[in-house]
Amino acid sequence: MKDQIKSYLQRLNHGEALENVQADFVRECKDVDPAAIMQAEQELLREGTSIEELQRLCDVHSALFHGSTTEEKFANAEKTAAPFPDAQKLHAKDIQDQRLSAAAALIQISGHPLQTFTLENAALEKLIARTRQALENNGITDELLDELRQIAIHYARKGDLLYPHLKVQYGISGPSAVMWTVDDEIRDELNTLAKQKHQKETDAWKQRLKAVLTRMEEMIYKESNILFPNCALNFSEEEWYHIYRDAKDYAECFGIRGDSWEAAEAHLADTASTVGTMSAEHAFTGSETRIHLPGGSLTLSQLTAMLNTIPLEISFVDIDNINRYFNEGPKVFKRPGMALGREVFTCHPPKIEERVRRIIGEFRAGNLDQVPVWMDKGGRTFLVTYYAVRDKQEQYLGTLELVQDMEFAKEHFR
Repeated sequence: MKDQIKSYLQRLNHGEALENVQADFVRECKDVDPAAIMQAEQELLREGTSIEELQRLCDVHSALFHGSTTEEKFANAEKTAAPFPDAQKLHAKDIQDQRLSAAAALIQISGHPLQTFTLENAALEKLIARTRQALENNGITDELLDELRQIAIHYARKGDLLYPHLKVQYGISGPSAVMWTVDDEIRDELNTLAKQKHQKETDAWKQRLKAVLTRMEEMIYKESNILFPNCALNFSEEEWYHIYRDAKDYAECFGIRGDSWEAAEAHLADTASTVGTMSAEHAFTGSETRIHLPGGSLTLSQLTAMLNTIPLEISFVDIDNINRYFNEGPKVFKRPGMALGREVFTCHPPKIEERVRRIIGEFRAGNLDQVPVWMDKGGRTFLVTYYAVRDKQEQYLGTLELVQDMEFAKEHFR
């Protein structure tokens, strides 16, 4: 099956019409294993197909498989049933695909991250339908555009918590290599259209909005039929607990507020209780760790509190390019706990990854000591500065990233 899928993708990549390839596909393949789709794309990358080419054809690829994945066949059979059918029904329908069973079972769990993602996609489908209707009636409002742009939250959570973990922990790099950049393109196009809203009566603007709505629908398809089933099959329960924990740092989107996942909350409470007990024992015995520095000494709790008090988002990447430290507290640029111990490059989409590699490479070579980047996010101005961290002998030890909200400066110098 994997080799067959690969041959169809190659035909599309070489410019053959989707209709011709799809006709052969429908005739020769009864259903599609989502893992085989990702494996085929990964093999094409290894054989020299560029990431850019696969990204460019990403939506065409997904169109090839519409209606053919085992997940879709189950969904079509259940259209008149409840949104989250009882897991026993999966077996009653004699559907043996493990990914389907795993994803459907997790989606039923109240508060599970996959349930929240799925509910957001359902809300997004309704929003897209409303937008298409508004386009027909020349009724696109600023509020409707703002609602669509909430997809950035959904994509950010997926990009921070799912793509890197699939790639690093399970060697499944297809989503991060192909889908992540498409997410960014959709988000950027919506932002551009919002900035050009004075042109929304023009045919060109409307066509661009229609095109991005179609891309959003394709991404819903790819998430439901490829990404989520593979996450469900591979991720352990403990990993899902961590994803649930880190997802709390993100705002809600499309009016979907994820429920509380009781099992995860209990696990996280037990973990916090264990850590709290250990700290209390240290305090009681007077043996709290003290860190001695050239300028004095601090207990571990003092150092932690001090770093958390500094009004900056602080990240440290060691000499081996591994994320080693994030200070605590709310962050504009999210730092999920699951990223600790992971290579920093895996935390960025492909177009940003190359820039990060270049900066760290220059630091390591001694050509640069700092790189400041000014940017706007959420209507506020931020200064993100990367620093080379060196010892007294000027040997490179790692990279420090500081994020500072600069709105206070704008107010001061008005």
